[in-house]
Amino acid sequence: MSANLPRRTRHSRPGTLRLAQEVSTDWREIFQYRAALARLAVALLAILIILFGVKAWRHAFPHRLGERPPDGVLAMVQFSRMNRELTQSARDRAADQAPLVFRIDAQAHARIADDLKKDLQKVAAAKSFTDLPVNLRQLLGLTEVGPAVDPVAGNSSEKLAAFDRLKAATEDSLTEIISDFQRFLQRVEKTGLIQPEHLPRERVGSTRALVRDPDGNQEEVRLEELQLASVLQPGGRLDPARWNVFPTLGPIQSELESWLRRRSPETLVYDRVETQKRRQEARDGTPVEFDFYNVGQTLVMPGEMIDELKLELLQAEYEALEAQIPLGERVLRVCVVFLMLSVLAVLIGYHLVKHEPQLLWNFPRFVRYVALIVLGICIGRAVSFDPWRAEVGVVLTAVMVCAVVHNQVLATLTAFALSIVVTVACGADMARFSVMMSVCAAAVILLSGVPNRSTLVTVGTVAAGVCLLMHWGMLLVQSAGGTLLWRDINQWPLSLWSPLWCLAAGFLVSGSLPFIESWFGAVTDISLLELGDVSHPLLQELVHRAPGTYNHSISVASIGETAADAIGANGLLVRVGAYFHDIGKMLKPQYFIENNSGGINRHENLAPAMSTLIIIGHVKDGVDLAQQQGLPEPLIDFIEQHHGTTLVEYFYHEATRQAGEQPGHEHDVQESLFRYPGPKPQTREAAVLMIADAVEGASRALSEPTASRIERLVHDIVMKRLLDGQFSECGLTLTDLDKIEDSLTKSLIGMYHGRVKYPDQRSA
Repeated sequence: MSANLPRRTRHSRPGTLRLAQEVSTDWREIFQYRAALARLAVALLAILIILFGVKAWRHAFPHRLGERPPDGVLAMVQFSRMNRELTQSARDRAADQAPLVFRIDAQAHARIADDLKKDLQKVAAAKSFTDLPVNLRQLLGLTEVGPAVDPVAGNSSEKLAAFDRLKAATEDSLTEIISDFQRFLQRVEKTGLIQPEHLPRERVGSTRALVRDPDGNQEEVRLEELQLASVLQPGGRLDPARWNVFPTLGPIQSELESWLRRRSPETLVYDRVETQKRRQEARDGTPVEFDFYNVGQTLVMPGEMIDELKLELLQAEYEALEAQIPLGERVLRVCVVFLMLSVLAVLIGYHLVKHEPQLLWNFPRFVRYVALIVLGICIGRAVSFDPWRAEVGVVLTAVMVCAVVHNQVLATLTAFALSIVVTVACGADMARFSVMMSVCAAAVILLSGVPNRSTLVTVGTVAAGVCLLMHWGMLLVQSAGGTLLWRDINQWPLSLWSPLWCLAAGFLVSGSLPFIESWFGAVTDISLLELGDVSHPLLQELVHRAPGTYNHSISVASIGETAADAIGANGLLVRVGAYFHDIGKMLKPQYFIENNSGGINRHENLAPAMSTLIIIGHVKDGVDLAQQQGLPEPLIDFIEQHHGTTLVEYFYHEATRQAGEQPGHEHDVQESLFRYPGPKPQTREAAVLMIADAVEGASRALSEPTASRIERLVHDIVMKRLLDGQFSECGLTLTDLDKIEDSLTKSLIGMYHGRVKYPDQRSA
């Protein structure tokens, strides 16, 4: 539990806000204060945010992956759902049938005629058949292709005759041949050519091609029309009958056709990006296939597990049902949720008014507490669905933070409110609420303090174990077949999901503890132990500047911690608070008697009013130093409140005496000018420190600190503070005061105990 105890606004005069007891006697008086209206506005705003966060106008989707509805699920409305398998199959077919896109390479097309011209020039330049390169003979079909063929003996008279005919034609009309050849290829100029082995792999199912020329024109053809073997077939774009149309090409048709087949020219470039775009367009243009369901049709059989497909089906039915809900019913639902949240807000507000008024009236801390609730509900609802299902972890995190920052009672009330709202918002049942509340209860019980960071991890681990046991317990209670449930292998990973989130919550709070303390102004035992180190800069400075005050603070810390433990308060907080409560004295140490060891009394030449200002000023100086050094708010509270509004008696009586010596001025001394500005102690810890500080200082003035004198001294100081009204705002009872008095008496007697004097021992 945090040491961040409720406090009033800095330097506020006591009594500016009514006590909780006075406020609760007449609720109508609350509305007379702007502060109360501001807090009501915050609560109303929080409720509105929660309404939007949980989507109060919609029914919660109740189904989760892996659940087994014992009664099954029937369709409550007629609806349709996309059949993913059929739709995907249809889209794949449409994508496969989309045409492949090619771009014509005009330069490659021009190179065909240029390559033919070069080869025919070599033929014209050859003096004999043997002078013709072997590879060229093979291109022109003038020899058999193969390494075992004799280049001379293997050539028949037909091949030699073909060579002579080709040579004669090239020598006489090479230019006309090339010109006619270009005209012959015009029919494939706009569609292009490509080899079958160079077709893209994604052409599965596609039989069409879209060819684009450099001018942006496009033509869709059959894919086989782009292949040279098909083009040269009868009826193709380069039908063999067309050779005779050109007089120069007819006589050498077989050689030119052989050259084309073996050269295998390509004039097309595959456009992968555009093809993918066409395939996607085909997918998007394919209509969706739907399955239709009627009212009363079984969606999930009794005891059947909800898998991903069933979950999608139930979500489709849920959306169809929500779409048919009229506006009036939605408004009614919002009003009901608003009323439920308002009831919970009233319950929490009543607890704050009766038992935690300081938290209620400290506006920044109240806003942070409300924000914690709002975030816990909204985030818990948002992550409650598959695949996260982390609502237990979120609620547990919020409750652990509340227990660390505030106290166990408020954390328990917060856990109840969060659990019930998140359960309703998620569409869960009472089993889920039971699990959630049990987990939070286990965590709150263990968070009576945070002595080290491993405590929070331990709390998360214990909460995870409780979550696992409660999960299986509720499953067995709700299930008819317990033996079969244990054998269900699908239930085991689902049952571990929530415990893992509980364990994560412990690590999360532990790792973010410094940020939590900074944001909420809280102080845990971990921070107190770190601050209580004597090597702290402020304490080291206090030792050097005001050693007497430092020794006084150490003594107050010792007796104050014991007294606080006696009444069940936070003794560690009192001890660390005592270390720093008088740090303001280091600025003017000579004006305080504990630092003036036999020297000149600085107050002898000062007026009582001026001396009082110096004495009282150490409170403000201490607050300023603490704020500069970044001390947490609860420790600054001790500096402010350890004198309350008590009277600086010595200087008040001195001022009264001096005024009495002047006729007509006997009543000029105002008691209020000789009182500390306060506020009075707001917590039991601050009250303990006030008493311990007073009795420790007063005990030093006892000439013979016997047990009876110490007991009488402590009793007189306690009664004086009680009758002065210093404990009216801290919640101390008379029983607590009696225990504090007894503890302080014993501690002081122990400090001033006598020694046995032996005959041969000198006085120590």
